[in-house]
Amino acid sequence: MIDFHAHLDLYPDPHTVVRECVARDLYVLSVTTTPSAWSGTAALTKDAQRIRTALGLHPQIAHERKGELPLFERLLPGVRYVGEIGLDGSPEYQRYWPDQEQVFSRVLSLCARAGGRIMTIHSRRAATQVLDALAMEPRAGIAIMHWFSGTQRELARAVNLGCWFSVGPAMLAGNKGRALAAKMPRDRVLTETDGPFAQVDGRAAWPWDADLALEVLSNVWSEPIKTVQCQLKSNLRRLTSHGSACGGPPNFGG
Repeated sequence: MIDFHAHLDLYPDPHTVVRECVARDLYVLSVTTTPSAWSGTAALTKDAQRIRTALGLHPQIAHERKGELPLFERLLPGVRYVGEIGLDGSPEYQRYWPDQEQVFSRVLSLCARAGGRIMTIHSRRAATQVLDALAMEPRAGIAIMHWFSGTQRELARAVNLGCWFSVGPAMLAGNKGRALAAKMPRDRVLTETDGPFAQVDGRAAWPWDADLALEVLSNVWSEPIKTVQCQLKSNLRRLTSHGSACGGPPNFGG
């Protein structure tokens, strides 16, 4: 199973969640919302071979934490994954839009200067602006659009820009999410949960709930679940180590 976007440090008992992820052999990308949270979050999983910690600065708190950009710059050379980053166009964050743009632009510039990173990106109600920013910094790395909720036209543009996508049970619960997933390139899709923020059956999603997305993708793609599993595993391997076959574990390192 793969959860390519979870906030492990924000669960009430993150150590227990990490142990369960290890017991279940999950591949997890543990995202952070601030650079200052990175070291502690990475320490949670220092012995977990299939969990990696991403360096992030979340758009919803960019106005509060933009002063951590120098720390982001110092930490960046030692990380391979960046996230959660991006823009949020929701009404409650509109007044902080200049701060969001400043932070996102700077992060992309730093990633480009560092040789590119694998990035998991927030784009709620801001897909066009996120894609504009990515187009301006093509060397920033590989963009994985987390819980993409834009229009079909924005999806087509994201595909043309080479973006990847992570989809989870919460996104796939609605008709719009399933319609978007149907149009995403199958070789650029990964599963996620966005736990504990996203919910499953009225409770916070656990990383292993990413498995619930398999049945939906099986229906959307008209493929057996085993085929979907093989595709997702192949995708993770190609993303992380440029492999393409279904056999063997991905090289989820760095």
